[in-house]
Amino acid sequence: MAKRLILYLSADEHSLYRAERAGLELEAKLGVDEAGLDAFRDYLRGARGALFAVLADLAGEDFHEEQIPYLRGADREALLARRLAQRYRDTRLSTALSLGQVLTAERRNERVLLASFTNTQQLSQWLDALEEAGTRLAGVYSAPLVAPALVSALGARDARVLLVSANRAGLRQCYVENGRLRFARLERTGELAAEALAGFVRSETQRLVQYLVTLRALPRDGSAVQVLVIAPPGERAAFEQALPSDARLMFRVVDYADALKAAKLRRVPEGAAAEALFVHLAAHKPPAEQFASREDRRRYFLWQLQRGIVAVGVAGFCACALVGASRWFEVMSVRGQAGEQTREARSAAQQYERITSTFPVTDTSTENLKVAVVEFRRIAERSADPERAFLHVSRVLEQYPQFELDAMRWAVGKPADLRDALVRAAPPGAGDTVALVEVSGRVQATQRNDYRGITAQVQRFAGALVGEGFELVRTQLPFDITSEGVLTGDRRALALRLPNDGQVASAARRRARREIAAAAVLSAVVLALLVWAARTRRA
Repeated sequence: MAKRLILYLSADEHSLYRAERAGLELEAKLGVDEAGLDAFRDYLRGARGALFAVLADLAGEDFHEEQIPYLRGADREALLARRLAQRYRDTRLSTALSLGQVLTAERRNERVLLASFTNTQQLSQWLDALEEAGTRLAGVYSAPLVAPALVSALGARDARVLLVSANRAGLRQCYVENGRLRFARLERTGELAAEALAGFVRSETQRLVQYLVTLRALPRDGSAVQVLVIAPPGERAAFEQALPSDARLMFRVVDYADALKAAKLRRVPEGAAAEALFVHLAAHKPPAEQFASREDRRRYFLWQLQRGIVAVGVAGFCACALVGASRWFEVMSVRGQAGEQTREARSAAQQYERITSTFPVTDTSTENLKVAVVEFRRIAERSADPERAFLHVSRVLEQYPQFELDAMRWAVGKPADLRDALVRAAPPGAGDTVALVEVSGRVQATQRNDYRGITAQVQRFAGALVGEGFELVRTQLPFDITSEGVLTGDRRALALRLPNDGQVASAARRRARREIAAAAVLSAVVLALLVWAARTRRA
């Protein structure tokens, strides 16, 4: 990390400090003459790569408040540059501090505080030495610019705070309003005792308040102004006794050691006064406004740009490393899963071999058996199912309880092969194949010699079987209603037998009546051969 150095400039002596995380180290003490400047140039030759900042604690700092139109960007910078050129002869060490917006009836304005040094020659030589050495200048600050950060560190919450500190350069007074600098002055003190210094602080504070009232920076009849006084080490009691509060000024004395703790500054050089607080804050909490121009800070800006590029590169590298690590873990996980799948496949293959080794020896291969099983399943899916036929016949039988079922035969085939079947229907997915069913049964609750009634009931039963994709092919009764045959029958079935000796038709009819009368006691047998055929599509 680059070394950060702060050049503290005062009227009597200049000091070069090295800023650390929580401390200050004195690098060198330099005179204000040419000898001190030459010693500074010699030091710069061995401090290449360090970051420099300049903190000026000098008298003759000018502050002027103005209002400008509310602008942004390049227009605001151009307007401020013109106002600074009109106000100051040398604008190399000048700046403008924003004090907030002002709303008027015509337009919106912005209050700005123009600040500069009345004598810039005492600073220009040291800045030229830094430029000649090619150092990185972070900025040129003054003690008043750092005062708002010190007020915040000391915990002041009032809107108007007057900060008073005894620095090596003298008594520094900074007026801060709403966290923004409004005015500052430096008064030489010399060697004064604690009581005399406290009295001097009171008198100078009253003078400054009267001046701020004249400038209308403070209201004439406003509330009391808080005065925050940083007492020298061990002199807090004397300052509190000499600085009582009144209706206009409300003093609050802070010991130097307490101020160091509030600013998180643990180590300071021996003999350093309150200026160490300003130096520490200028190194670690520099204000946004400063006096150096862009040309003076060009090397520092390039250094920041380089660090930004390196930081972005490191961040990108870390991101790529994280993504690569995640991808590597994913690859390792996939490899582990692949290995597990390989082991499972090997185990399944071994188990398959053990199972197939118990199969009987066949004349074909396992692949052919697989194909045969698949084809068998397809044929089974396209084959007819007798469940539908059984349901249909059962529903018809529920409608005709006088019929008693003796037998039912179901078969599947082509119509030419099943001509004797009585009812047919095409099974689903069978193409020109039909399913055939033959139903035989008996007729109950009918006179056994009532041939007409038996015939009518058989016809109604046969008509009920037709529908829902079923067709009636043929109906066969257990007797012949013509005059050419002889009826015979028993309990289980009736068959038609044709005569061979040319018997007389009347004798045949009488014999048939006797046989039917004998069989009527048992029941009338109705043999209804139904062929159930409904054409379906080929699977």
